[in-house]
Amino acid sequence: MNATEAIAYIHSVCWKGSIPGLGRTQTLLAKMGNPEKRLKFIHIAGTNGKGSTAAMLASILQQAGYRTGLFTSPYIYRFHERMQVDGEQISDEDLSAVTEFVKPLADSMEESPTEFELVSCIAFAYFCWKKCDIVVLEVGMGGALDSTNVIETPEVAVITNIGLDHTEYLGDTLEKIAETKAGIFKENGRAVVYRSTPGVEQVFERVCAQRHVQLKKADFEGLRLKAHSLEGQVFDCGRRKDLVLPLLGDHQLHNAAVVLAAVDTLIEAGWKISEENIRRGIREVRWPGRFDVVSRDPLFIIDGGHNPQCIEALVTNIRDYLSGRKVIALTGVLADKDYADMYKPVIPFVRKFVCITPPSPRKLEAEQLAAYLRQAGAEAAACGSVAQGVETAMNLAGTDGVVLCFGSLYSIGAIRDALTRLGK
Repeated sequence: MNATEAIAYIHSVCWKGSIPGLGRTQTLLAKMGNPEKRLKFIHIAGTNGKGSTAAMLASILQQAGYRTGLFTSPYIYRFHERMQVDGEQISDEDLSAVTEFVKPLADSMEESPTEFELVSCIAFAYFCWKKCDIVVLEVGMGGALDSTNVIETPEVAVITNIGLDHTEYLGDTLEKIAETKAGIFKENGRAVVYRSTPGVEQVFERVCAQRHVQLKKADFEGLRLKAHSLEGQVFDCGRRKDLVLPLLGDHQLHNAAVVLAAVDTLIEAGWKISEENIRRGIREVRWPGRFDVVSRDPLFIIDGGHNPQCIEALVTNIRDYLSGRKVIALTGVLADKDYADMYKPVIPFVRKFVCITPPSPRKLEAEQLAAYLRQAGAEAAACGSVAQGVETAMNLAGTDGVVLCFGSLYSIGAIRDALTRLGK
């Protein structure tokens, strides 16, 4: 089995069962010898900011000298991003080997695992093989019944910003969603949470009290932005002054405050992490696809945000970083998304929309999106391919404008490929 065959097998897995829960994951891990029981974890749930928070924590732990695993989803450019050790993506050889190990065990199960359950188990085996000291583990969706929640009590459980997303699975109020996410809080554990509404925080407080979990809330009151540009941000967070963060946007400062609270919790638990490790880890973090400047001529920014909270953050970033600039939006969206809510807040800031069709079975055709945007009062054109869209948007932006790509994660890989072919 080579890497291409491994990924094809992973994507081919279908869920033949009908009962939700952790049973399939537990069954497969038992067949594998329970690699997850030989690892330590930071477990991260939430609606938005999970990936950025995970990347910052992994960067800091790596600076502290710990062999650090990082498990995230979805990927932006290639499947291998989902499993990293010390900042290096899983190699083709390792992906092939671990999938080949897991495949016959998964195939022997009476009830097949879902794709995410299979990927989670592959990741546990990989991190165990690599002898990671600690793994920063992002949930797929939810918390209590997410396949990553088979782990025992983590070093710290982290919940990032809570919003209304996947409501058909997680609940139709913030409090119900918070209850589901709080499923990652384990007996006698430690937890750190993003500040939220009183109702959401009461849910976290109640669950932590019931399970004897030490709860720490991020210090948002102590956050102070000192300076920001397209190169990054300088900020204070409580006693820590003049921290440098390359990730852009006010929401990333709040994610950083969650990270710092989690690091303090780890230090209290005995992990050896210096202030210099923390500063360097934050300064050197990389997390692509989130208001990410990928080219300067013209200015080309990619943002993978695709739910209402992400769009709110995107609008704030346009105001903060692109004020007075001619903004050309390169965009495509999935047909099952509420794209009316996605585009309305952005329309006032965009000179013209260049619409593309995402490479996904769930795609909305570019012509349909352009027709909707024109009906909503925007100027919009449809392109026949992603590459044509990239070239059109760059020509419209010229030397003084900005191409802002957002709408669907599924388009980002194809957009980067087109930029590479153009030498950007």
